[in-house]
Amino acid sequence: MSGQAPEPILPYFIGWAVLLLLLGLSVWSAYLDIGAWHPFVNFGIAFTQTAIIFILFMRLRAAPRLTWLIAGSGFFWLMFLYGLTAVDYATRSGLSN
Repeated sequence: MSGQAPEPILPYFIGWAVLLLLLGLSVWSAYLDIGAWHPFVNFGIAFTQTAIIFILFMRLRAAPRLTWLIAGSGFFWLMFLYGLTAVDYATRSGLSN
């Protein structure tokens, strides 16, 4: 036994509940007719979910700076791939109704 106080579990349950709420919001937004704003809304929801996972579940809040750099690099790479996908989707013809 290390003698340290156990980590509180309540923030994890709150984070889990918020992630489930955002999941429901993402599913609900699939049925909304918001036109060209649809990808921006869903990417915003996904960004919020990613931030919660990074900060709370990956424990980046108390991590060393190198861990922040590595996590930030992965997040930057993910945004780069999302951007390429968005450009590909936007430049395709025949997808509009």
